[in-house]
Amino acid sequence: MKLLALDTSTEACSAAVYADGATFSEFELTPRAHTQLILPMVDKVLSAAGLRLQDVDAIAVGRGPGAFTGIRIGIGVAQGLAMAADKPVIPVSTLAALAQQVYVQHGTTQVLAALDARMGEVYWGQYAMQSGLMVLQGAEQVCAPADTPVPETEGWFAIGHGWSAYAEALQVRFADKIVGTDTDSLPAAEFMLPLAVEAWRAGRAVLPENAQPVYLRNKIALTTQERIAGLSN
Repeated sequence: MKLLALDTSTEACSAAVYADGATFSEFELTPRAHTQLILPMVDKVLSAAGLRLQDVDAIAVGRGPGAFTGIRIGIGVAQGLAMAADKPVIPVSTLAALAQQVYVQHGTTQVLAALDARMGEVYWGQYAMQSGLMVLQGAEQVCAPADTPVPETEGWFAIGHGWSAYAEALQVRFADKIVGTDTDSLPAAEFMLPLAVEAWRAGRAVLPENAQPVYLRNKIALTTQERIAGLSN
């Protein structure tokens, strides 16, 4: 199996290839250069793996949540590459990728992932290990730090810059639940690969045109529009 993964959903830009058990990756913190860097990164990881784009089975992409523009760039690039090479796309959660990183780097099996969503909110996901992969518990959501759901158990690892953006509120709220923190890491294509491999084996790849971004906040926008419409009637 051979998979290409890319992500531009946050300030980081990354690409990675999984080729029959070996991984090749590129990662750079570059808030405003995603469009200039992502395709050269893709070329670099494919070259390192000794592959052409046509050799991969599918293209995985960070589908969000994250920065609106960054997510659109990633989805658009993945769709373009997939259409050009006649390959399917595997959308992968950026929060799940953060959770998977915790397991790979720290061996912790319970993770609370939080990305700064601006506007006084975080993108939030709670994950637990099942058969070597991080699995979402409940639902991903966007909410104020004071509204983040607190798990009943202890032993959770906190990851993502949401934990530093709203450090006081979150650390007080979860003080007795957290065993470790990583507030610097951002989603990376390298850690999307294990999730993408499982999705490929489970038949969850989609046609390029069906790969959709996940903003989370669009649900709130729709609700707001409905309320405004109701007031005007």
